[in-house]
Amino acid sequence: MPETTGRYLDPRDRLAAALLTNMQQRAAQLRELWEHINGLWVYEDRIYRFYHQSFKVFDLQEDTEHIVAALREIAPEGCGFCEFFREIIDAGTGREFRDEDNEHWVERTGPIVQAFLHARYFLEMAVKCGAELSEPPKVLPSGWAALVCLYGIR
Repeated sequence: MPETTGRYLDPRDRLAAALLTNMQQRAAQLRELWEHINGLWVYEDRIYRFYHQSFKVFDLQEDTEHIVAALREIAPEGCGFCEFFREIIDAGTGREFRDEDNEHWVERTGPIVQAFLHARYFLEMAVKCGAELSEPPKVLPSGWAALVCLYGIR
């Protein structure tokens, strides 16, 4: 695993190294969550529920919150999420189904789906980059670049 102090003079490089170390240390938990999220009853079923106009799409919020918690756990010390991600998550969580949501379905449930898909993307990139990278790359592949943007490192 990469050393996170001494070797990196630029603070962003130290934070990137800490992020990679955190992802690798929690690789088993991240992969387990990734497998759960991609199981039949989360990703496949809940996106279907959006198109079926079922209140069960609201269940995506719980899974989104689990992913966000896991992403928080791998954040380098002192790093929070970027503003875009916070806005998306805030807009798509903390909602309760009401009958009137049916009249404005896409407007009311679209943010729930959007928050889930963004969180799922970052979880996927954490699993992938944690498994594939041995140190923070100098030339940034898109998935890694997205992760360092998520935590405000880049």
